[in-house]
Amino acid sequence: MKEIYTWCGIGFIVLASTTGDILLSRAMTQVGDVHALCRKSGVLTVLRRVLTNANFFLGLIAMAVSFYSLLFALSWGDVSLVGPAAASLTFVANAIAAQFFLHERVDHRRWMAALLIAGGVALLAF
Repeated sequence: MKEIYTWCGIGFIVLASTTGDILLSRAMTQVGDVHALCRKSGVLTVLRRVLTNANFFLGLIAMAVSFYSLLFALSWGDVSLVGPAAASLTFVANAIAAQFFLHERVDHRRWMAALLIAGGVALLAF
């Protein structure tokens, strides 16, 4: 039963972290080039644009959920499983989400890396 809780915790970490990454990426794309905007309009303009972006706050909430999911998962499972599994599965989920939600081009090298990482997680699990 403890293993089921651990893997559910890892799943929540991956889901929340990937959601946070996608939302924060979308927010920063909407804000624009921070360096150019800062030079042109100043730091306060950059802060205003970031802090008034709904995707930014939703992304922060998702990242907080991910962090607290990590705490729960660590209370149920070993750090030698939870840490690597959550990090590597988040990498795989980010590649998938980037392609489908952000329409990024994910090349074959990244897909191969994701496949190798998933294989490593399978080795950890069994």
